Amino acid sequence: MEVKELQRKLGFWAVLAIAVGTTVGSGIFVSVGEVAKAAGSPMLTIAAFIIGGLIVIPQMCVYAELSTAYPENGADYIYLKKAGSRPLAFLSGWTSFWANDAPSLSIMALAIVSNLNFIFPVDPLMGKLIATALILLFMLLHLRSVEGGANFQMLITIAKIIPFTLVIGLGIFYIRGENLVTTASNVSPIGIGASLMALLAGISATSWSYTGMASICYMTGEIKNPGKTMPKALIGSCLLVLVLYSLLALVITGLMPFDKLAASGTPISDALTYLPTLGGIAGIFVAITAVIVILGSLSSCVMYQPRLEYAMAKDQLFFKCFAHIHPKYQTPDYSIILQCALGIFFIYVSDLTSLLGYFTLVMCFKNTLTFGSIIWCRKREDYHPLWRTPAFGLMTFAALASSLILVASTFVWAPIPGLVCALIVIATGLPAYAFWERRNRRLANEC
Repeated sequence: MEVKELQRKLGFWAVLAIAVGTTVGSGIFVSVGEVAKAAGSPMLTIAAFIIGGLIVIPQMCVYAELSTAYPENGADYIYLKKAGSRPLAFLSGWTSFWANDAPSLSIMALAIVSNLNFIFPVDPLMGKLIATALILLFMLLHLRSVEGGANFQMLITIAKIIPFTLVIGLGIFYIRGENLVTTASNVSPIGIGASLMALLAGISATSWSYTGMASICYMTGEIKNPGKTMPKALIGSCLLVLVLYSLLALVITGLMPFDKLAASGTPISDALTYLPTLGGIAGIFVAITAVIVILGSLSSCVMYQPRLEYAMAKDQLFFKCFAHIHPKYQTPDYSIILQCALGIFFIYVSDLTSLLGYFTLVMCFKNTLTFGSIIWCRKREDYHPLWRTPAFGLMTFAALASSLILVASTFVWAPIPGLVCALIVIATGLPAYAFWERRNRRLANEC
């Protein structure tokens, strides 16, 4: 007999592992250098990571309240729909599927191959075949069992944190005090106002390193006791990543001269050359660490992303097959298979995948709308969250403001392509939405 609904099988530790595992990705390998360049001084670099993590807490509080009010799969799609904008909810899911979810699978799979290539060279075609095999491997894992996938996620999350802990544990003994107080040689002393602007630039540069925790909201309908699990996992993952990143920033900043850090495209690898114990194998160590880290992120994305299309299909706002649940494995099998198939397609059209990066502006704006949706959701009579955001007004304002900062910084990066992508979303999404809504009305009239 076919299972009609996905079952609640995920406990706290599995959910925490998915949140942390999704957040700690390849970005941290380059972000310390980017933050240093933006902040302009060692102490502001460290402060940027601390404050960058702290301002994510209000966002997680908003997600925690929304996810306990509506403990269903679908995340942003569900919250925007409940806020009263079904078309906007559809557009958010439509954009995620075509421009973010499937392309991210190909990007991560190819990034794994790129790091493997540092250890043993592979030709381009073989690299794409390896990337394809990785997606297929995780597709089979998460297709067969949500518990098995969660157990793997816990193991790989522990495995990806160990190398960073090792770097912090060893590096703390080799920090040079002068590196923490000496700015880059080409930077002149600056006043309070300029320091504040540099700090804000540094905080903005940390934003991408802290994204991913809310991924567990895609799977709220499969989480045991969501009223307690979701707030603990969302806020707990934020605090864990905050501590990890801040300590890593402290060690890296203290190991190498700041002008070299600010100019580095591979700050962790370069910092390790200053460690007597790891300096000789810095490149290989970082490549292996990167492979483990990105494997965890790839596995997590294959696991949670198909739940969005599953939720949309249940509402008859997406292809019907995406709502199918495997009668034995109790997973959204077609949604997982089709999304992985699209991800594999993007592996072989890398130019298109690069272009899809311009949809980042749309995705960032979607997150801002989601934080704002809590204001409208709170006005609904059926709104009964099991956990409420403390200092609601302040926290919601902080969540919206921090999200808008990311929107603004993304707009500066590529304003025209970003606006073009927004128009593409509207031009393709609204006709698709109208099609499914017309079909739903026709079916309702026939009944």
